[in-house]
Amino acid sequence: GTRINRGHCSPVVHTLFLVAFGPLPGSRLTRHADQKMVLVGRLLRRARSSGFHRLHHLVPSLSYCTDGDGLQSSRVKIFDRDLKRKQRDRAAWLMGGKDQFVDTVAENLLDRLEDCKRTFPTTLCLGGSLGAVRRLLRGRGTIEKLIMMDMSFDMVKILKDSEKNMPVDNLETFYVVGDEEFLPIKESSLDLIISCLGLHWTNDLPGAMIQCRLALKPDGLFLAAILGGETLKELRIACTVAQMEREGGISPRLSPLAQVRDAGNLLTRAGFTLTGVDVDEFTVRYDSALELIEHLRVMGETNALLQRNRILRKDTAIATAAVYESMFAAEDGTVPATFQVIYMTGWKEHLSQQKAKRRGSATVSFRDIQKHFDSGSHPVNSTP
Repeated sequence: GTRINRGHCSPVVHTLFLVAFGPLPGSRLTRHADQKMVLVGRLLRRARSSGFHRLHHLVPSLSYCTDGDGLQSSRVKIFDRDLKRKQRDRAAWLMGGKDQFVDTVAENLLDRLEDCKRTFPTTLCLGGSLGAVRRLLRGRGTIEKLIMMDMSFDMVKILKDSEKNMPVDNLETFYVVGDEEFLPIKESSLDLIISCLGLHWTNDLPGAMIQCRLALKPDGLFLAAILGGETLKELRIACTVAQMEREGGISPRLSPLAQVRDAGNLLTRAGFTLTGVDVDEFTVRYDSALELIEHLRVMGETNALLQRNRILRKDTAIATAAVYESMFAAEDGTVPATFQVIYMTGWKEHLSQQKAKRRGSATVSFRDIQKHFDSGSHPVNSTP
């Protein structure tokens, strides 16, 4: 079992402990089923009543750049795309107002457009956080025609209905229901493709990225943000501990995600040039583990594995929440959740782009350059 120190538990953690594991020796609370159901009912009512009044405390904790390699993709289907579409249908109606985490990721992704001197008249926004991207564009990229595409009909409908609340920006916007795995876009027709927190749910991520490259015009830009492998590491640990204690084994509850080292190789395999990869890690704090689950439902980020166990036992779910809060809760009672976001940038090949020199064509060695700098002089008339 999991040892929980009652002296450092919040009232919510203590309640979860009682429901999941039973009373401690000497406790006045008996293990009668009716008393347990009262506790469960109170806990669920509290979660429902606070579900739409979340205060997420966003703490950027890490930012760095890396080169990627080593991904071996598989054609085996991992995700249930029909289920994911239903989850996004549900998320479309649950979304209310701004989400600090989603808005931060979208803002960071769109900031890359400000580093580009060229314009992108025709742009496709692909799945994921469509609403945040549309709201935060604010004229970046000099976009004239914007295509908003999602696999969820409800998501597209709600986005279209909310267009009247957008500020007037003379941006011609079209709405399309389509799947990232089967991109319904003509080849060489787009200047820019943006995907914010959506592509990590595709069964064939390299294939989806290849389709994006084919849809771009020469010298077109691909911008994407996906969740990385360190995402929700606390929840993975809590699920494993609770399932081992309650069921004597584990079943997948969280989806596999790409690692940072894989991202660069993904871009190269998809045929992009001048690629770039960087990573942010965010810690989002919640009032309880149940509030984290509710936030994942609102984002449409809940489990969609084909090989998932379709039945989640109530005692396992409550034990997971208890373990989560007992292992990771802060002194103020909040629980942290890690979100690793991998940003990927790539261009479709064009003759005007810079190309690497042929190996062995350099005329000055790094050793000679180091000698010049050590001596305080600088190389003159030297061509690298």
